[in-house]
Amino acid sequence: MDTFPDEFRSQLLNLMAWRRDVRRFRTDPVDEAVLMRCLDTFRLAPSVGLSEPWRIIRVQSETARAAALENYKASNAQALAGYDGEQAASYSQLKLSGMAEAPEHLAIFCDDSTEQGHGLGAGTMPEMRRYSVVGAVTLMWLAARSEGLGMGWVSILDPVQLCHDLNVPTDWSLVAYMCVGWPEDQSDTPELERVGWEHRHDLIIETR
Repeated sequence: MDTFPDEFRSQLLNLMAWRRDVRRFRTDPVDEAVLMRCLDTFRLAPSVGLSEPWRIIRVQSETARAAALENYKASNAQALAGYDGEQAASYSQLKLSGMAEAPEHLAIFCDDSTEQGHGLGAGTMPEMRRYSVVGAVTLMWLAARSEGLGMGWVSILDPVQLCHDLNVPTDWSLVAYMCVGWPEDQSDTPELERVGWEHRHDLIIETR
């Protein structure tokens, strides 16, 4: 297919606009078939050298979830200590994780030592494997939104501690810790923008 209809392109842009980072979840479980449809989009993602370096762990046990949540709390306290005055006060009011409520947690790693792809494209830029994982996460995020699900990327974590707690191979690196579930509310505006933490800026494009 050379082009898609105008209506499809419009809906695709609409989907991108409503793909927001969700931190406020209902606790209702996610149907397994719905979650698997979303995860299957990883198979559609581009990857450097066709290496498919993504490795996914569903964090389900009480022990693993508790360790991840404690990791977040400690990391968040450390992050708060890096701010002063009004900014510290503002930061302390932000809800930056839906880990306590989200029914599904996914820890997504990059296998930096994978032999798949035979190193094509990764010899000069090994970070391309991790970028490939990010691309796959983005596809899943769009698929989840189309199903009515929300996803939230938790980056306030100690990745070394998380890798230890989840007992993953030493050559796996954490790329994303995602909360997945049904959002309490929906908006096409990022929450950090709505609460005044930061504002969007014009796209910067330069020529050489």
